[in-house]
Amino acid sequence: MTLPAPLRPTLYQETVPGGGHTSFVLKRGQLLRITDLEGDANVSLLLFNAQEKSERLNLPDSLKCQHTAKLTAGHCLYSDMGKVLAAIVSDTCGWHDSFGGVLNAEEVTEKYGAGSYQQLRNSFFRNGFDNLLVELGKWDMQLQDLLMTLNLFSKVSVDTEGRFAFEAGNSQSGDYIELYAPMDTLVVLTALQHPMDPNPVYAPKPVQLSWHQAADDGVTVLCRRTREENVRGLHNTDRIFL
Repeated sequence: MTLPAPLRPTLYQETVPGGGHTSFVLKRGQLLRITDLEGDANVSLLLFNAQEKSERLNLPDSLKCQHTAKLTAGHCLYSDMGKVLAAIVSDTCGWHDSFGGVLNAEEVTEKYGAGSYQQLRNSFFRNGFDNLLVELGKWDMQLQDLLMTLNLFSKVSVDTEGRFAFEAGNSQSGDYIELYAPMDTLVVLTALQHPMDPNPVYAPKPVQLSWHQAADDGVTVLCRRTREENVRGLHNTDRIFL
């Protein structure tokens, strides 16, 4: 967890409503700030190499090589080819979940009850599985490309018996995480409640996205100092741009 970072000039910003989804290419040298606007948000995130989408986020490798299950500032998000898709360079929340995944339509109905489009129109109950598939389809990807998701702003701890526990209140209004792209990275995300969130009411929270230019200003220094593995991972990434 880091203290609030100085905000660079904003290139663009938008709000993803609760239940919403989006996708875009975060270009090499850009930084994405994702802000929890109301508190208790959750963002389910997928990452891909925008130039070769068969290369994608590998959470087990990201955790293993950095010797942690608690992702926060100073950690990198690795691809399955040992390159860094994004570096977490600032984080006021302090913990982001790698275990929970997303719910599908049947699971949402079981947890929250009926909430169809015919009943609620645009307020219908959405699910992470379908939301992410919609976005993947825009990039000519399909079900087999829906793999590991990182749940931003959510904390899931594990006890000595291997049991997971969702910890409510991990993120407050105004908390944010900043992701730096050392390559052109395809970002796919949806703003829905964490699958383990005990709240029985369907009430996903909005988040704000803002884009900033961060090239050549030492933005990855913290990640390079955190683990020697990150020096090698960022080196492997930089090689493709020589």
